[in-house]
Amino acid sequence: MSFSRRNFLIATGVAAASTTVLSACSSGDGNKNASTVPSVSDAKTMNIPVGTKADSTGPAPEVAGAVKGGTIYSLDQFDMDHLDPAQIYVSTEGAITRPILRGLTGYKIDDKGGATLVGDVATDAGTVKDGGKTWSFTIKEGIKWEDGSELSMDDVRHSFERLFATFVTEGPRYVQQWLVGGDKYKGPYSGKKLASIEVSGRTITFSLTEARGDFNYTLAMPGYGLVPKKHDTKEAYDKRPYSLGPYKIESRSVGKSLTYSRNEHWDAATDPIRNAYPDKFVFQFGFQPVASTDRYIADKGNDQYSMSIFNEVAAERIAQVLTNAKLKQRVLTQVDTVTYYWPINMTRVKDVKVRQAINWAWPHQQLQTIRGGRSTSELATTILSPVTPGYKKFDLYGVTTKPGGDAAKAKALLKEAGKEGYKLVIAYQQSDNAVKQAVAIKNALEEAGFEVVNKQIDKTTFYTQIGKIDNEYDLFAAGWSPDWPNGYSVFYPCWSGKNIGDGRSNYAQLNDPSVNKAIDAAAKLTDPEAANKAWGAVDKQIMELSAVVPDYHSIRNWMYGSKIGNVVYDAGNTCIALTKLYAKK
Repeated sequence: MSFSRRNFLIATGVAAASTTVLSACSSGDGNKNASTVPSVSDAKTMNIPVGTKADSTGPAPEVAGAVKGGTIYSLDQFDMDHLDPAQIYVSTEGAITRPILRGLTGYKIDDKGGATLVGDVATDAGTVKDGGKTWSFTIKEGIKWEDGSELSMDDVRHSFERLFATFVTEGPRYVQQWLVGGDKYKGPYSGKKLASIEVSGRTITFSLTEARGDFNYTLAMPGYGLVPKKHDTKEAYDKRPYSLGPYKIESRSVGKSLTYSRNEHWDAATDPIRNAYPDKFVFQFGFQPVASTDRYIADKGNDQYSMSIFNEVAAERIAQVLTNAKLKQRVLTQVDTVTYYWPINMTRVKDVKVRQAINWAWPHQQLQTIRGGRSTSELATTILSPVTPGYKKFDLYGVTTKPGGDAAKAKALLKEAGKEGYKLVIAYQQSDNAVKQAVAIKNALEEAGFEVVNKQIDKTTFYTQIGKIDNEYDLFAAGWSPDWPNGYSVFYPCWSGKNIGDGRSNYAQLNDPSVNKAIDAAAKLTDPEAANKAWGAVDKQIMELSAVVPDYHSIRNWMYGSKIGNVVYDAGNTCIALTKLYAKK
């Protein structure tokens, strides 16, 4: 899920293999200095098991020492492009909607950030039949929308049928792809139902075209949140979704702020996942990382009750913050599953030698320094992160031996291809740090013999712009975290030719028959060891085509105010767990 994750998440093709996720790595002892940097390569995995019916029963466990009341604020760079769950495929959008959106399943977080898959509005994490081709979920009673109306089975059915509407272009496509008859269904607005979704009493059953032992993990994605049929305003729903969670949208000033207040109709007894300690959340946008970090350091007024969904410690302040014992106590440090990379537009850059030259010239080390050094990232040579099952270590383009890039090797490849002076148009997100990195990339590629034009795109709509088939860019800043513990959820959405289209996440528009065949074959493997080996081979196959420049694996450093309690990582959604926070008295 890009945050990448597409956001900003996390392992083989089916059930047994779909239970691993990276372990939480907290900031720990405030007396440690910045030289104690977590290693992405050495990070271990941990289980995300499927919980029992008891685990799926509310209320969520209380946070030790938590108190009710007060307001939690955020300091972040940008507003959300989408709030309609069907359109949500970016980590920040998923993170910010956890207090208001609910799905059939979800992740229950313990006090260390570890996750268990449980039923959210469902009584458990699902019942599987036919080896994984039929899944049923029974809906709890007493769940209400923010207007006090009951969550109905019509709402549940409608939430999945509306995924097929033409206006839904940005969200995940797994359910649409897997439901029998989904290839011909056009959505519910003409009055037609999808036969592969059956409702009997309080149970909804899905009939799939293929066995998916991980379907219940798929449904935990924010993109499969529920929508009330009565209040479905189609495209307009993206600006003002209805809540089933402990909070609802009180007000919104697009680009500036988003305020949540309590949803009086939420019943904690139905919710095993969310606590609701603050009276309000006030998300504030328009703060570059340096500005937000400086406010956290000063720790004055409402900033004492502030945190960030996206903004991390600014690169310019990393050393200051992480070498100060007192400041470091207010930093959550976390090895993430994401790999940030630069897809190369295969419809525009068709010569493999040109794409290889880009990889050889890439200034990995310079970019890491701009980001703040080893405390923020580890250089990448692969698409899969080392913490993702299926990872295979290899380095085709000399990153380990020449992390600053090899301009001479790149020049030689361009000369062989007869493409000296090849023009590249590069798209990157709008931020102070991104500008610095774009300049470093431009300089390195021009030294290698390219002509480079940098194009800055507003961060709020960035993924929408690069997700268009007919775009004018050769490279884009992007990235991906697995959508659930599964190699399929990296390679199908991002690298299969079947997932090319406006709003899809195959940004490189790679449509290679051998890669497509390898992805389809790996997806059918039920043995975890065999599947993991296959996903590692797919990774190398794509890198041999040089369809992307892997840039780095992320180490996140989120700073927060001194009066926020219980800042923990949500390993299921790869973000700070908003519904576990409280405002200290």
